Amino acid sequence: MNQVDNIFKSLSIFDWVIFGLVLLLTFIAVLYGHKLKKQEEKAGNHILELLLMGRRLTLPLFVSTLVATWYGGIFGVTQIAFEKGLYNFLTQGVFWYIAYLIFAFCLVDRIASYKAVTLPDLVGKLFGPKAARLSALFNFFNVLPIAYVISLGLFLKVLFGGPLTLMMACGVLVVILYSIWGGLRAVVFSDLIQFVVMCGSVALILFFSIGTYGGLDFLLKSLPENHFSLTGGESFGVTLVWGFIALSTLVDPNFYQRCFAAESPKVAKKGILISTFVWVLFDLCTTFGAMYARAVMPEADSGQAYILYALQVLPDGLKGFVLAGILATILSTLDSYLFLAGTTISFDLLPKRLRDKKWAHYFGVLGVGILSVILAELFQGNVKTVWKTLGSYSAACMLFPVLFAYIFPKKIGDGQFVFGCIMGVIMVTYWRNWPPKGFLDGMDEFYMGLLATGLGILFYPFINQLKKKIFP
Repeated sequence: MNQVDNIFKSLSIFDWVIFGLVLLLTFIAVLYGHKLKKQEEKAGNHILELLLMGRRLTLPLFVSTLVATWYGGIFGVTQIAFEKGLYNFLTQGVFWYIAYLIFAFCLVDRIASYKAVTLPDLVGKLFGPKAARLSALFNFFNVLPIAYVISLGLFLKVLFGGPLTLMMACGVLVVILYSIWGGLRAVVFSDLIQFVVMCGSVALILFFSIGTYGGLDFLLKSLPENHFSLTGGESFGVTLVWGFIALSTLVDPNFYQRCFAAESPKVAKKGILISTFVWVLFDLCTTFGAMYARAVMPEADSGQAYILYALQVLPDGLKGFVLAGILATILSTLDSYLFLAGTTISFDLLPKRLRDKKWAHYFGVLGVGILSVILAELFQGNVKTVWKTLGSYSAACMLFPVLFAYIFPKKIGDGQFVFGCIMGVIMVTYWRNWPPKGFLDGMDEFYMGLLATGLGILFYPFINQLKKKIFP
């Protein structure tokens, strides 16, 4: 009997009913969001309603959509925890909490004053039109939901079998249909349902793990020693890279979109703080849940071990709820990223005269979905590689100039921003594919990209003057 047959055999009718009810509630939430969007569009700005809910995102909805949007790569997180234990909580948790707090206390009030619609729109107001276009390209690749397409494909493959590519394509098609339908409002209302289910499901897995196998003593006896090391056996330099990648939150378009949509800066700030507390609890549940999976099923495939373990440890009924919770965790991020990547095409990359065209946004989301499936196949289903690759480019090239502009407005020009970012892209690409040997051997490409971006910005005025002398 194969793995899929085992899973189907372990699920009762009650499990399938619970699973179906959660999906039904999500669909109803999408319908409700679509209905409200239509009503609001008749009374106001179509684009503002489509992209930002008319800037009327309340605190409960802000928290639920921000938390839900941030955790679609649950198979990537639990894979790291399965393989390296507490290293996951440091690299995918603590580093990120620091970034969230910096965003809440240092950036929310600053960005509110610009009244921007998207992150590239904000960058354009900080630097100029060329910077806006280039940041839109960074934005697009940063929000390509490749990791979450892989996670959805893995989920469907574990549940139904079949080739990973086919499962990714089928899952993405469904998400595309409801993502383009109701705008941000539909995404936010579906996130509310998914937030409740995903948080409840990971808590149940940890609760039944402790009840079945015991507490920390069981894990200490059953797991390798490095599972309780914060570096997980990795070098300090490699571990620290994740800290800098976490700082990409400070230039993450999903964070900005939610803050732009909030009723006020106060709502955004308070929402981030509450969300951070929820994330701490969520990360503790997933990290220790995956460590229990490693202790009980050490030979399992690390990418699928968490879901297989959950089905083993939970009673009938709750298996269906937790399956729905894992699916909700993936969908809540995938729909947000699809929607935002489509928005980047229609609002930031296409000519301004096409911004009000609904078909531009619809085709943008569809194109993003197709491209994400293709790239997910090229990354061979490795979520961790996707995160590190795309995160390195975004953080290395945009982080320094954007933060500098907040502290010292108008000190970096349009061309200066573009030149620095291009230097960063070249360096990250070179270092990733042809790393030199010698005393820099093993240096992560992120550090070199960050250095190249900073040097590019610093020396651009001298290079520009030299160019004018040579080509007057």
